[in-house]
Amino acid sequence: MKNTFGTSVSVTLFGESHGPEIGAVIDGLAPGLPVDEAFIASQLTLRRPAGRISTARQEADAFRIVSGVFEGRTTGTPVTILIPNADTRSGDYQRGPARPGHADLAAYAKYHGFEDYRGGGHFSGRVTAALVAAGAVVLPALKAKGILIGTHIARCAGINDAPFGNDLSADLEKLNSLPFAVLDEGSGEQMRAAIENAASNGDSVGGVLETAVTGLPAGVGEPWFDTVEGVLSHALFSVPAVKGVSFGGGFSLADMTGSTANDPVRMENGKPVTVTNHNGGVNGGITNGMPLLFRCAVKPTPSIALEQQTVNPLTGEETALRISGRHDPAIVHRARVVVDSVTALVLCDLLALRYGTDWLSL
Repeated sequence: MKNTFGTSVSVTLFGESHGPEIGAVIDGLAPGLPVDEAFIASQLTLRRPAGRISTARQEADAFRIVSGVFEGRTTGTPVTILIPNADTRSGDYQRGPARPGHADLAAYAKYHGFEDYRGGGHFSGRVTAALVAAGAVVLPALKAKGILIGTHIARCAGINDAPFGNDLSADLEKLNSLPFAVLDEGSGEQMRAAIENAASNGDSVGGVLETAVTGLPAGVGEPWFDTVEGVLSHALFSVPAVKGVSFGGGFSLADMTGSTANDPVRMENGKPVTVTNHNGGVNGGITNGMPLLFRCAVKPTPSIALEQQTVNPLTGEETALRISGRHDPAIVHRARVVVDSVTALVLCDLLALRYGTDWLSL
């Protein structure tokens, strides 16, 4: 029953959607890192639902840091963050028919019916608020080292956003200030309209998130089993609804020739750089100094108002289910800050393994 990720810098998640509190423990952080509670609050705001394109559940996310921080800086001991659940309606959930697309059946098989079924319990996207708070502790430390992380909604409901431009760092700064993270405002309006249309039909839509990281030094990661791609994918698949992760050109590389897929190398300011970045900043599982680029496929929200066929694991009977309650017609726009946070936590771990735990504070 493992809920911890990381080797040198680790994160443990706890809590349930309708329990008293959710939270995270970050262990292995260097002492002396500044902790900006205003920044943590702003990051949580980016994950919070807003308007007709999100659930009506409204949580204030009034977090508390109860250990590991003193006088605004990390102490080197475990950082524990607690976030209360306040806006719960547990009466909307009953034990019985499994919700298609959710973890209900898998949870019943693993926990033998003792799991908290309200709102998905420990499997709920609500728990990602703790991931965002944890990521917000380390994102400023990475930025101080010149490492920027940003994500845009590359596609939603079949509508494409503009691609990253030549000034990648400027794009990332822009995205990190936007509540709906798109590079092209017109595409964003079309996406919003598509999400609202799905909601009016009792349905939901999915999308694709594209993340970029600039400023990563070359030489981070391990060959074979602890590659940068492997470790990041391991963590990214913990984000609810992420069903695919690809790096650089991803699956499109399968249709290229070697002469097209290879990234030519030249010298720039005394350092080798690649002319293209089809490999997404990673070769042999190790960063090559180019921007790290990857995409996450986010499936449509499984909670929809339409009637669906299912079974009741308590009785073994087939039945029909129409889900009630408050649900997101899309979660891709809320998931982007979660992906940024997970990426930051993984990179802190990889960098600590490469350069030592104090590297971020030096």
